[in-house]
Amino acid sequence: MTAPDVDRPLAIQSDVPLAPLCTLGVGGAARHYVVTRDATHAASAVAWARERSLPLFLLGGGSNVVISDEGHPGLVVHLDLRGVSAVEEGGTVVVTAASGEEWDPLVAHCVARGWAGIECLSGIPGRVGATPIQNVGAYGQDVAETVERVDCIDLTTGAAVSLAGAECGFAYRDSRFKRADTGRFLITSVSFRLRPGGSPAVRYAELERTLRESGLAAPGLTDVRDTVIALRRRKSMVIERGDENRRSVGSFFMNPTLAADDAERVRAQVEARDAATMPAFPAGPDRVKLSAAWLIERAGLTRGHGEGAVGLSTRHTLAIVNRGGATARQVVEFARMVRDRVHDRFRVALRPEPVFVNLDFEGGPS
Repeated sequence: MTAPDVDRPLAIQSDVPLAPLCTLGVGGAARHYVVTRDATHAASAVAWARERSLPLFLLGGGSNVVISDEGHPGLVVHLDLRGVSAVEEGGTVVVTAASGEEWDPLVAHCVARGWAGIECLSGIPGRVGATPIQNVGAYGQDVAETVERVDCIDLTTGAAVSLAGAECGFAYRDSRFKRADTGRFLITSVSFRLRPGGSPAVRYAELERTLRESGLAAPGLTDVRDTVIALRRRKSMVIERGDENRRSVGSFFMNPTLAADDAERVRAQVEARDAATMPAFPAGPDRVKLSAAWLIERAGLTRGHGEGAVGLSTRHTLAIVNRGGATARQVVEFARMVRDRVHDRFRVALRPEPVFVNLDFEGGPS
């Protein structure tokens, strides 16, 4: 890990535009802004804001946030903590990465060394520190399976805290960091327990089918990583220059989970009207997970549907895209329209996945 620089002064800037720092490309300016390179530096920034009674927002890769057009009225701490280490323990390897490390290069690093456990999470934009907050997942795998420890600063006390994976309250695209402890912890590093020489996780039907069609009956970690990235690229879920769908937060809505009886009601409604088979997946005792993308399409909103500067991706209905020049207000209004259309059609509530900064998805600026 990078050694802390206790003598580095804070370089607080004023009125820094935040839109260029976020993949969606919307939002106003930060009243105050600082880049932090290590845990000690980050703690100093937190203390600076506390002394002035300023609201605090912690920014990582900016890939899962919608920042209001009014910007942020306090201090934005841009976490750029770096460093990766690995220790072998009892036939496993514990990989510890600082929160500012880019996620996909870490996945590539682990796959190249034959360490299994996060291979299906290839191609996801953002930084390591966000992964336990969102319980990032894709293609049948999520980080909750491998998170060993999350090291943090408790912003209520200023103390360093280490939370075991079992203490993180992981659920589908959720964790204690998003619920009861929203805004409480500044994550400085995350440790993942991986399996040297382990087999890749091939649980997701689309991934399994694509591998099989490619003649990969016994795929390795690299095969799975390459296939996942290809699938994501096909859906514009890999951020690439020149892609018309690149300005987004990825999936804007989470796949809804319903009680089995409610899911059966939706299925019967769909099949009676459209003679279509609704995708549905087990999600725990008496719970069923539905496809948000499928529901959006069946509500009459097809790929590329848009209103001016905002629209659905031309490749995936779960992504809401800034086509150029969009405002946060326009993005949120469009997202509410999508949510309402699905609810009116199916009586199913879609929950947004991104973090809203100085903005209430249900109302307006917070």
